[in-house]
Amino acid sequence: MLKAHSMPFPFSSSSSSKCFLQQQGCFVPSQSQLLVKKRKNIFLKSSSHGSNPFRCCSKGFSSSFFVQPLSSKPYNRNPIHVTSEYGHPSKAKPEDLSQLSKLFRAFYLFSRPHTIIGTVIGIISISLLPVETVSDLSPAFFVGLLKALVPSVLMNIYVVGLNQIFDVEIDKVNKPELPLASGDFSMETGRQIVFMALLMSFGMGIMFKSPPLFCALLISCLLGTAYSIEIPLLRWKRFPVLAASCILIVRAIVVQLAFCAHIQKYVLGRSIVYTKSVLFGVAFMCFFSTVIALFKDIPDVDGDKEFGIQSFTVKLGQKKVFWLCVNMLLMAYGAATVIGASSSSMPSRIVTVFGHCALALVLRVRAQSVDLSSKAAISSFYMFIWKLFYAEYFLIPLVC
Repeated sequence: MLKAHSMPFPFSSSSSSKCFLQQQGCFVPSQSQLLVKKRKNIFLKSSSHGSNPFRCCSKGFSSSFFVQPLSSKPYNRNPIHVTSEYGHPSKAKPEDLSQLSKLFRAFYLFSRPHTIIGTVIGIISISLLPVETVSDLSPAFFVGLLKALVPSVLMNIYVVGLNQIFDVEIDKVNKPELPLASGDFSMETGRQIVFMALLMSFGMGIMFKSPPLFCALLISCLLGTAYSIEIPLLRWKRFPVLAASCILIVRAIVVQLAFCAHIQKYVLGRSIVYTKSVLFGVAFMCFFSTVIALFKDIPDVDGDKEFGIQSFTVKLGQKKVFWLCVNMLLMAYGAATVIGASSSSMPSRIVTVFGHCALALVLRVRAQSVDLSSKAAISSFYMFIWKLFYAEYFLIPLVC
């Protein structure tokens, strides 16, 4: 609300002032109108809450005087709006939202979400294996599950982030969309993310006081570091067998055994027993992890050749490795079908047999349609293999 001016009106008489205001087109209430309003609003305060300034401006000077509101309705305050320095309502600028969206997308790509999804689904599936009754699904169980998930996801970010830091030049050829290769993240930002993820992961592993959980984090850290870091005797990704072994040990053995033991012993308070489902998961994921380790190098063959990474794809060629991976998965599905058929539970037998047969059929049909000369087609099929990886974890708990 505008403030009333205290300076006197620049005319010597009120009649002159009135004439001047009328000439400027302003409405001037008569004395009778003011007296009527004064009687009606006798209980209203004469402060700024009960009066409005009346201002006219002309030719560089202004005048104002107080009048009572002509409306008998009580005065209502207008809501306060936060304004920018230019007087407009403040709001997020489109460029700020765009920058925030860009940073979020960069972190999303940096974390390699398909690997995180695999970690989360795998841990949840294995954690359900020790559950015997519905009462086991207590709040304590879900807290224990969360204690396994959070540090594991952080360790996953450490492993994939460290690989990008040491592979940044290769990724400029193979995966230019990744944030370090594209320049969306600086190398310093990448190092900070990796360091904080490692620190928080180990901090939680120590705080939660579960030896199987801490061992899983430690083994993942050591193998992930040995896989990527470029110092003498390490950077095992240069050697196909060692590279595949790193992925196999973590994905097939550590995840199944360590997290099952974590839930059994340190969440449910039972002795550690590895059931048929757990052993089946270890065996099947040995095949699957090997396939992932081999197949991930097929779309990266150009960069690997340029930087001297002697992967199986570089040595044997894309086509041979592609069909080797497909046939290994088909063999694994065949074995899983036989094991599922031996289940003691009829519903479990039906679901596992038909489930693995369906996945094998989809794999075969999809593989025949892949154009091996197209990097985009191969990369898409690689993501499809990860989807099969996720699907298997829905079937593992049913093998009994």
